[in-house]
Amino acid sequence: MGLWDGTGVPIREQFDYWQDVICREFVPLAAVNTGAEPGFASTVETSALGSMNRASINSKAQITRRSRREIAVSDEAYFFVNLQLAGRCLATVSGKSSVVEPGDFMVVDTTEPYEFEFKGDWRMLSFRLQHDRITHRLSAFRNRLGTSIGSEGAGSAVTALMTSLSSLADDVPPAAADALVQAFESAVVGTLAATPAPADDCNRSNPLQAAVLEFVKRNYGDPELNADRVSRVFAISPRTLHALFEGTGSSFARTVRQLRLQHAFDVLSDPASSISVTELARLSGFYDPSSFSRAFRQHFDVSPMELRRSHGAQTA
Repeated sequence: MGLWDGTGVPIREQFDYWQDVICREFVPLAAVNTGAEPGFASTVETSALGSMNRASINSKAQITRRSRREIAVSDEAYFFVNLQLAGRCLATVSGKSSVVEPGDFMVVDTTEPYEFEFKGDWRMLSFRLQHDRITHRLSAFRNRLGTSIGSEGAGSAVTALMTSLSSLADDVPPAAADALVQAFESAVVGTLAATPAPADDCNRSNPLQAAVLEFVKRNYGDPELNADRVSRVFAISPRTLHALFEGTGSSFARTVRQLRLQHAFDVLSDPASSISVTELARLSGFYDPSSFSRAFRQHFDVSPMELRRSHGAQTA
């Protein structure tokens, strides 16, 4: 069993300590401290159960991201099953956003990018599963990854198992531990199989919707990209355009805004980037740096310059 407690670390060093722990005990991640209070006292307690690693986490407001950059330096692949115990998490996986409430859980694949945004203090159980043990069984249900699943119905088996398995001692006999891990893996796969496909997946057969989304993804950096322009390009009415986005869980305007801000976040998170905030605002589709900075802080709870400094990037 491992216990990492940041409460005894000097306040100025607590966030660095947290980053070191999560990258060592989980997978390479990039974290941004979005809390207003000084210090970042967090705890992580881990233990093994056969091939599965169990973790109990208590932490603070932050944005935790796994981008292509972190994936590129990873040697191993896992699935994480995260059960929210306290606080709320806004999770974005493969462009889909879900709010994970206390009692909900979510499955993520570390070979794909994801982002977790926690607004305040939170607690979580996180079970790490070996990727190659279940990836073939999940192949038909990958569109359920990143979906928040409640503790009712099919989800009750997973939440109940996580609660009980988290309290088991480390000295479970190997054969029994392996049987428990297999039972948990089967519960996870079965729950994802029983979970309805997200609404956006149900609409992917719509070729017009697919074409519009592709156009938006290619042109979000154009400040002139708006509903009227896209409607003209595809010879449809603005009303039809907005209807295409009704089943995606996001509006047209929100989709464009998220793409622009995510691009800016990726650039500012790169320590090698020296682009000015003014130029980045322009390339991200904003008319002026002030509106860009306001939108960025509102979305990420951190200013562009604060994010750049937290990643050791140049502050040009």
